[in-house]
Amino acid sequence: MAGRIPEKFIDDLLARVDIVDVIDARVPLKKAGKDYKACCPFHEEKTPSFTVSADKQFYHCFGCGEHGTAIGFLMNYDHMSFPEAVRELAAKVGMEVPEEAQASAETVSRNDTLLELLKQADQYYRRQLREHPDAGRATGYLKGRGLSGEIAAEFGLGFAPPGWDNLTKAIGRDEQTREDMVTAGLAVRKDQGGYYDRFRERVMFPIHDYRGRIVGFGGRVIGEGEPKYLNSPETPLFHKGREVYGLYRGRDAIRQEQRVLVVEGYMDVVALAQYGINYAVATLGTATTRDHLERLFRFTPEVVFAFDGDRAGRDAAWRALENVLPIMESGRQVSFLFLPEGEDPDSMVRKEGTEKFADRIRNARPLGEYLIDSLVEKVDLSRMDGRARLVELARPLIEKLPNGVFRQMLIDRLGEKGRVSAENLSTLLGNPQQTASSSKDTSSRAASRAVRQKSTLMRHAIALVLQHPELAAKVDLGRLQQMDLPGAQLLAQVVERAAEGPQRSTGALVELFRETEHYQPLQKLAVWIDPASEVATSERDLQRELTDVLARLQRQALQGRIETLTSKEALTGLNTAEKQELVALLAEKGSPGPTPESD
Repeated sequence: MAGRIPEKFIDDLLARVDIVDVIDARVPLKKAGKDYKACCPFHEEKTPSFTVSADKQFYHCFGCGEHGTAIGFLMNYDHMSFPEAVRELAAKVGMEVPEEAQASAETVSRNDTLLELLKQADQYYRRQLREHPDAGRATGYLKGRGLSGEIAAEFGLGFAPPGWDNLTKAIGRDEQTREDMVTAGLAVRKDQGGYYDRFRERVMFPIHDYRGRIVGFGGRVIGEGEPKYLNSPETPLFHKGREVYGLYRGRDAIRQEQRVLVVEGYMDVVALAQYGINYAVATLGTATTRDHLERLFRFTPEVVFAFDGDRAGRDAAWRALENVLPIMESGRQVSFLFLPEGEDPDSMVRKEGTEKFADRIRNARPLGEYLIDSLVEKVDLSRMDGRARLVELARPLIEKLPNGVFRQMLIDRLGEKGRVSAENLSTLLGNPQQTASSSKDTSSRAASRAVRQKSTLMRHAIALVLQHPELAAKVDLGRLQQMDLPGAQLLAQVVERAAEGPQRSTGALVELFRETEHYQPLQKLAVWIDPASEVATSERDLQRELTDVLARLQRQALQGRIETLTSKEALTGLNTAEKQELVALLAEKGSPGPTPESD
């Protein structure tokens, strides 16, 4: 990782870490031949298609296509950043991460200081809920909302008492600490000098990140006051456009339920959990963003939004719909639950109980139905121009969708409403593709995967070296670097890196390309099987196979250059050097050619 964690350290780390141990600690694996298998943790399946290779130090799911190294697994499964995943693995094998420009040592130390302050604040707020003379107001509010002491303790609820500087006095030991409290979002600097507490006279809700660390707070005012809900400001640790309240606590229930319910407030999450609905989360005073949604889809294929049935709720629902459209890939589901006006999830679950509320969630309106019905309400379908307007209203929304089955099915449905054939409508909307009913395309993902896996000599060569790095030692790198073919430079880079460390695993070799545009394609090739090869790996002479593939590529490059020079000769003529080159190339190919002439 150039400029961050030294490349050699990543190499050494992946040589000492066993990906099987890393994954087995989180997803129990079973031996299957020389590899290990499990049901994929990234999508729902009954038959295991998630494979971990001890030889390659690489995992791959043949169902959903997820793949990567031990570092990549921690980033996807535990939602860690790259430096965090490296530190986690390094600690596991007793290695110390060099801090050379990696979120520098100062930054790491600074963040640790802020995390410690937030932890101290959390302990302070909890203690005040038990001990402060005014705590009865907070506990009275919570009881009035129907919360038990057990659920309040489980969510770590606390109390910020009245007064301007209670927390600042309690944990702000010196000037530097008070400045750090400002950075952490716990205190505010006065214009005239000094500091005061950001949260006062509020019930406190700690906000955890994906690792369970407290990175911020939300405070609900007790009694009258504005704002009713106050969140931590943006800080080095807390970004409201990414964090989701309740996700850390509810992630196991979300995976088990294969569904997440997105509500509008912390109290809804806590109240639903008390009634056994543990798969609810809330955004933090902001509309649901693409980052929120991408994070949620890592845990489950289905997101259900719950909104009040009033105008504000419907406006919020439409914003959520617009944000989710660009990431509606095949296999993902989104639905919308609208509650009776004046009700919220908290009040509804108390009125009708767990089962009836769970039925509401299961029967929420699918995204496609909600989108089409909302647009139909705005036009007169009995008129031709009304139907035309329906298509125009839908156009910017359809354009947001990625190509795939869902997009085509939505176009089909829109065509039915507007009385336009799906084929014509697809063309009008700039997506002339087969309809979802076509037998040639059962899924866009399967189709695109088939295209990506088409056998080519270059793909074959790169895959051989990636999967068997020891082969690179006998490749003529200089000849390869002169080859003028698409992909030849990447092949040369892979061969060069593999030859540097013939003991590298496939995973370690791929990891060297993480910060390049080639990383994703190389991940795919690390597990790619050439459909043209029907011979088992154990029965193949891999070195001879690679030599043969490279020779064929060389012939392609030779022929390509001959054709270029021949075309130029016919059009504009060749200079002396080019004529000499053409003669040499034809001789190499074994064909007669023109005699070079002097200018």
